[in-house]
Parts: sequence; structure tokens; C-alpha cells
Amino acid sequence: MHRLNQLQQAENEEFDICIIGGGATGAGCLLDAQSRGLKAILVEKHDFASETSSKSTKLIHGGVRYLEQAVKQADLNQYHMVKKALRERLTLIHNAPHLAHPLALLTPCMSWFEGVYYTAGLKMYDALSGELSLGKSEWLNKEEALKRNPALTHNIHSAVLYYDGQLNDARYNYSLVKTAIRYGAVALNHTEAMTFEKDRAGQLTVLHVRDRLTGRLLRVRARLFINATGPFADRIRLMANPETPRRMRVSKGVHIIISADNMQSDAAILVPKTDDGRVVFIIPYNGKLMIGTTETETDLTDSEPVVERAEVDYLIDYVNRYFNKPVSREQVIAGFAGLRPLLQANPNADSKELVRDHEVEVDKTTGLVSILGGKWTTYRLMAKDTIDTCCELLNLDQKPCLTEHIKLVGAEGYAEDFWKILVHKYGISEPVARHLNRQYGSESLEIAQLMHTRPEWKETLSSQTQHTKAEVVFVVRAEMAQTLKDVLARRFGLELTDWDTTYQITDTVADLMAAELDWTTEQRQQAVQDYHAEIEWFRKSAALNARSLAAS
Repeated sequence: MHRLNQLQQAENEEFDICIIGGGATGAGCLLDAQSRGLKAILVEKHDFASETSSKSTKLIHGGVRYLEQAVKQADLNQYHMVKKALRERLTLIHNAPHLAHPLALLTPCMSWFEGVYYTAGLKMYDALSGELSLGKSEWLNKEEALKRNPALTHNIHSAVLYYDGQLNDARYNYSLVKTAIRYGAVALNHTEAMTFEKDRAGQLTVLHVRDRLTGRLLRVRARLFINATGPFADRIRLMANPETPRRMRVSKGVHIIISADNMQSDAAILVPKTDDGRVVFIIPYNGKLMIGTTETETDLTDSEPVVERAEVDYLIDYVNRYFNKPVSREQVIAGFAGLRPLLQANPNADSKELVRDHEVEVDKTTGLVSILGGKWTTYRLMAKDTIDTCCELLNLDQKPCLTEHIKLVGAEGYAEDFWKILVHKYGISEPVARHLNRQYGSESLEIAQLMHTRPEWKETLSSQTQHTKAEVVFVVRAEMAQTLKDVLARRFGLELTDWDTTYQITDTVADLMAAELDWTTEQRQQAVQDYHAEIEWFRKSAALNARSLAAS
């Protein structure tokens, strides 16, 4: 799958639908539309999943906190949102079992009353899941809880065990894009929506797009345009119609990463309440321990949000309230910050209280369709509602949505022990084979073939990671990765979980990418220099020591 071919199709064809935004919602819309027989194209300013969709807590969930609010406030909207999301969890797992799976979580209880309270709430959570439950909740006594997760403080009274789902968000996002392309869709990363053309009636007809890598300008012609830009939705709405009122508010969420040695358990922890009314998760993820999230209302800017010192201290404080052995800020090895799109209903509401449901808005003046709000777990329903609306606007017979049962790339033929084929047929080490199976599913055979062709590509990029040289080549050739950040932040996810290792392997990754993308010596050197500077900025913003970076 070559980006140049996608660019040529974008310029030479006319589309039923053009989607602006390459996060989970935009990618979901692309697959939904194309699988229904509509000709669809997606344009993304940066890279697929470059914003909110790769900065999540990596959970597929209905939202325990939202259920609590629904009950306390007698809010049917929040209740129905939780119910829909709980039913979607299993769909996400079934459609890409290599990228999503059930996750056990423990909610610590500091008293008998808390045990009763949380058990009742999580039993309601079970009931809403119905036959699609991932596992029944259970109230564990202190001994049982500590056996399940020995990292917990011994000050607990008990804990409630329940189940939600976990996903590799960035790779799931890209798998949606790749699956849509296999259905015949067109998708472009690093292409910025600049301006619209309109007909005499004021309806949108053409989107002017700039390729940010080459400066090339394109005219994308479509019958309808979908705005799926999440936190940036108001920008596209105002580009289409300067008279439209703003609808979005934005909050910043931060996660930090520490070594998995701090919690030897497969059961995550849900800290059920904080002093300011949030919840905090402590979750095993990709061999590390992820802690988050914060929630702070913020202004929208073009700069990538970063982790700040106060946010690190805030999260460490809550970890230490529930861990038996305290964690220090010196143990933080990485972190990431993302922006959440909050649909404004009550302008005076605190951002923590805004509902994560969605709305499909149609601007009658221009015909722009905007999908606003929402969250990862309900991306498929958001896409379905959006494409249903588009079919009505295009006066098409309502074709049924198929995405509930569409397996994503890598899922066909996948099995948990698929890695054994890579070991026995291609001589790949077991740790690397298991890693490839989790990241790529049955597509790992394509990477194994690259290793067979070039045995030196079997080498891992570092002793600290199972990612291999062959994977760099694969994601450039087959997944449109164009920059170091495309590879290391999104395709591999390393930037989010291990700053030291990411910094140290940048040169090796750059060598492989330069050979594939015909970079000059100067382009390669500049790419490495810029990326190293970015990682150093992340560490400086979080007020963390440079550790091995300076020596690398």
C-alpha cells in the first residue's frame, strides 16, 4: 500500500464522502461508508491516530463513573450511554482479538460500607452488559485481594473484582484505516484540509488539501464532507461556515509510565475516587505500568500537549495511597498527554461532568456533517450514526451497517498461539514471535517473510524491546509511516511508554527509513535531531531527569 497511489486516487477520482480526521471516529466512518458501497476518502493533517485516539487510557469500557453519575443524578442519557458502550466492548474484541482483550480490574475498598457500595454498582454494571459480559464482578476479602494483586496497600478492607476491555488504541485505529483501504477506500496521512469550494447554493463541493510532506496541493471532490476532527471540530465547522456557533470544549488528560516491576499482577487497579472527583487507573500495558488519567480543562492549540511536573506528582500521590511500596517520581520512565473532545451542552458544567456521548450535526447552510463528542469505545456507533445520516442526505436507500461483523486486518486466521508458526517455520525467537502476534495478528507472516528475505532484519532494535528491524520496513511499506514519530509513537507505541529506549533506537530506525524513503543524509540527520529534541522536551516539561538520554 503506497502513499503515492493514494495521492493519485485522491486527485483523479470523485467521491461520495470525504472524511476529515484520521482518528478512531474518522477511520470508523471510512470503513462503514466504504463497506456499504459508498466511495470514501479520508484526509488527516498529521498521522492516523496522532491526536486523541492514541492518547487514551487504552480501555474499552462503559464508564463506571458515568454509571455512578447516572444513578445519583437520575440521568437517563448517561445510563443509555453506558449501556451502549458496554455492549460495544465485545464487538471491538471480536473484530480484532490480537489488539483487544478482556482486562481484570480491582477496586480497593477501605471499609465495609465501600465494599457494599462498589459491589452494588458493579453488579449493576454486569447487568447492563447482559449476555455480552466479559466476566462477572466479585467482592474479594482482604486476603483474596492481596493474593490477586500483591502491590495493593495492606490498609484495604477488601476489593471488588470486575472486568472491562483493553486495546492497543493506535494500532486498532490504523487497522480500521487499512481494512477500509482493502474495501477500496482512499486514505491519506500528513494532508491538511485548507479551504472549501462551494456551489451557488453554498453547499460544499471541493476540499483543497495540502500534502504537508511535499507541499503538493490537491482538490478533493465529494458529494458530502464529514468533520471527524475530535477536539478540533470547531475549526472545520468555522472553515465551512464562519457563522456557526462553537460547540466543543477540550480537556487535557495525562498518563505516566513506570516499570511493571512495581506491580506483579495482571489485574489493574481502579482508584474509585480522588479528592477532586476523578478516577485513576493503574494498568499493565505492553510490559509497563500505565497510570492515569488527569482531567483539566484547557485551551486548544496546535502544540502537542505534554506532561507537566504537577501532573506527575498528582498521579504519583494517588498511586502511593493504594500501593504497599511507594513509587517515586524518579521511577517515571515516560508519559503522554492527550486532548478529549467534550460536547458542550451546559457551558457552566465542569469538564469532568460533561457526557462523553456524541451528536451528528448537519449544517444546513453548507451541508457539512460533523460528528461531535464521543469516546473510543463507541467509535463504531458514532460512525454508524454518521453514515446513516449521510445516506439520508444523499437520498440513498438505507444500506445496512456491516461493521459489527467486519474482522480487521490481522484478525482473519488469528489465534493466541499463532506465534508458534513464526517460531517453527521462520526460526523467530519466541519473545519476538509473541510480540509480532500481539501487534499484527496474522499479518505477522508478512513481517516473517521480510526476515526470511533479509535475515539481518530479524534483529531487535534494542535489548530493551522486542520490536525488530523488519517491522520498521513493514510499517513504511505497508502502513504509510513517513516520519520517525509515525513509527515510534503510533505504529510501535514506544514513545508513549519508554523515552530512553525510543531515544536510543532512533538512529537505527532512521537508517532503515532513509533507505526505504530515499532520504538524503541531511534529511536523515535533521529527522533524528528534531526527534531527539522532542523527547528531551517531553522529559524537561515533566521535570524528570535526563538519565541515559544525554549519554546516548
